[in-house]
Amino acid sequence: MIFETFKIAIQSLFANKLRTLLSMLGIIIGVAAVIAVVSIASGSQAQITSQISDLGSNLINISPGISSGAGGQISRTSADIFTLDLGKHIEKNSPNVKRVVPTSSASGLLIKANNNYRATIVGTEADYQVINKYYPVKGMFFSQYDVDNSTGVIVLGTDLVEELFPDSEPLGQSVKFNINNSTQVFRVIGVMEDKARGLIGDLNSQAYIPITTFMNKVSNSNYVSNFVAQAVSSENAEMALYEIEYLLDGYISEDDEYNIFSQDQLLDTINSVTNTLKLMLIGIAGISLLVGGIGIMNIMLVSVTERTREIGIRKALGAKKSNILFQFIMEALVLSSVGGIIGIFLGGLASYSISQIGGWPFVMSTLIVLIAFTFSLFVGMFFGIYPAYRASKLNPVDALSYE
Repeated sequence: MIFETFKIAIQSLFANKLRTLLSMLGIIIGVAAVIAVVSIASGSQAQITSQISDLGSNLINISPGISSGAGGQISRTSADIFTLDLGKHIEKNSPNVKRVVPTSSASGLLIKANNNYRATIVGTEADYQVINKYYPVKGMFFSQYDVDNSTGVIVLGTDLVEELFPDSEPLGQSVKFNINNSTQVFRVIGVMEDKARGLIGDLNSQAYIPITTFMNKVSNSNYVSNFVAQAVSSENAEMALYEIEYLLDGYISEDDEYNIFSQDQLLDTINSVTNTLKLMLIGIAGISLLVGGIGIMNIMLVSVTERTREIGIRKALGAKKSNILFQFIMEALVLSSVGGIIGIFLGGLASYSISQIGGWPFVMSTLIVLIAFTFSLFVGMFFGIYPAYRASKLNPVDALSYE
């Protein structure tokens, strides 16, 4: 019975191929749009999450804020108390903090013979490579000895090596760094691994020197720009954040004189925004499914009108109302299911193509595919019920006399 009804539905739809295709178009576009939107959003979300993870694990960034001076006083910032001692104080007195690394940076001109390149020099400590999971591919990173003794060593990013040493070995050679009409000489001891450009910019165009060397020879300051703290584990990251805030509140008297955020907070914010955007786009794509459902209802009403005599003959031969009702609902389900399958294929193809162009992972959720296909069947059945009911209510005598 079901097979025969399905066979009749297929024959009926194939009798008007163009009209059938046009009626499925809304379902095809709707399902394809839902799958493509979710896949693209999930792929880009996975890429952003991966980039954040590449910055290091369980990281907490601490930077100074600004407070204005009262009356005619000069405004001061908490940068005035962001010292190396503050970093050591946080690391020593926070049980859930594994390490704290200070960083400062300056932009200037790196020079080697006739080659020069505008670059950012970062002053930091030996654990910078560990906390950021960013290691030398050649030579070595500077050690705690270099930090303690303010040695003039430097580690270069890969782009700097290509620009300054196109035809020679960089290790052991000297480079000059010019900033504010002052020139400092450094000895190259390492080359960092190639790092894809991410959320924190182009690391390949940066160079790294001991923080004490930076403070003595580049910034001429006793203060650092910020700290990067690493929690002992991802589970302890939130507790580490609270400990750091407590210590800073005791160390810094003024309110709002520091900014602190963790990697998890950044991930939560990005995921929240992405999920909200994803839901909004799914809602817009869902409108196409509803439009497709209206198209199915229209084509089914036309089909009922065209096949009035057929319905009358079937009823005269003993077909019940339920048989007629089931037949037309089956046709609506075939329309929506075929449209859904085509939509799944086109949506997957579109999301894969865009992910290749955009350079992010291709992510296609089985759950979303099932939801989109199920919704397309629901839409087809919902909008096919009225035409089917109308067909089942036709009077056999009137149907047979219909011209």
